[in-house]
Amino acid sequence: MWFETNIILLMKPTLFILAAGMGSRYGGLKQLDRLGPSGETIMDYSIYDALKAGFGKLVFVIRESFEQDFKEIVVDKFKNLVDVEIVFQDISKIPAGFTYHPDREKPWGTNHAVLMGKDVIKEPFAVINADDFYGQESFQVMADFLRSVAGKKNEYCMIGYHVGNTLSKSGSVSRGVCVVDQNGYLQNVVERTHIEEKSGTIFYLDENGEEVSIPSNTPVSMNMWGFTPDYFDYSWEIFKNFLKEKGQELKSEYYIPLAVNELIVQGKASCKVLDTSAKWFGVTYSEDRPQVVLKINELVRKGVYPAQLFKA
Repeated sequence: MWFETNIILLMKPTLFILAAGMGSRYGGLKQLDRLGPSGETIMDYSIYDALKAGFGKLVFVIRESFEQDFKEIVVDKFKNLVDVEIVFQDISKIPAGFTYHPDREKPWGTNHAVLMGKDVIKEPFAVINADDFYGQESFQVMADFLRSVAGKKNEYCMIGYHVGNTLSKSGSVSRGVCVVDQNGYLQNVVERTHIEEKSGTIFYLDENGEEVSIPSNTPVSMNMWGFTPDYFDYSWEIFKNFLKEKGQELKSEYYIPLAVNELIVQGKASCKVLDTSAKWFGVTYSEDRPQVVLKINELVRKGVYPAQLFKA
């Protein structure tokens, strides 16, 4: 028991950062946008929080076309602090024997990006978006969970943000609304669109275009997941089925919730929804940028973060 306990305490999970998207609504490569007082990107704050929480390795999945810029702007500042790996998401990285539409240009979505880490991640790991601010509390909760499942299989988690803490003042948003059982385990993630607050009440549009109100503390997924490494093998097999059904579509995407939902339905894995009161923010629209800069500066003013996260 002493040995097992100490293995758990010593185990350092990996942070897997999805940075291959181009941010079409925002414009440009928003993962590299300098928003902090000393030129920090949003992912710099995630990495700072993760290292503070006890993560021991960083893995970035990016497009190979911006590898050099990414290394110079992002990776160089961390290489003497923590182990770093870079993997590439590419449309052609699919199982043998499968094909796709010759006019398709985009890779296959978030869970395809996750699959790119299979060869370099052998320990429990968290998945986040590069351009989302998640908050220190969320990384600590995630790290504690991942340490608790070291050496186990089929026990996953996600951070459940309160929908009211994830809205944009610049327009409506889409969120994965979580259906959770009485024990706090995820049953399903339902994509809801056109979510916004009106006169103090939060609404989304249902399938009939009708407004439906939801409580502000309704848990939603902001793509902060925790997995044990067995998730890669499961995801690869589910990806094969996805390609059989949708591989010839021009814009079909293999999302993380699709795979997680299937594993839950099949009884192969569980996914604990970890509650957080942290406020999520990000640059969904270009109009969000000034507000994000103000929020970061306010956190620096309060002493949550130093004015310069990482010394040159």
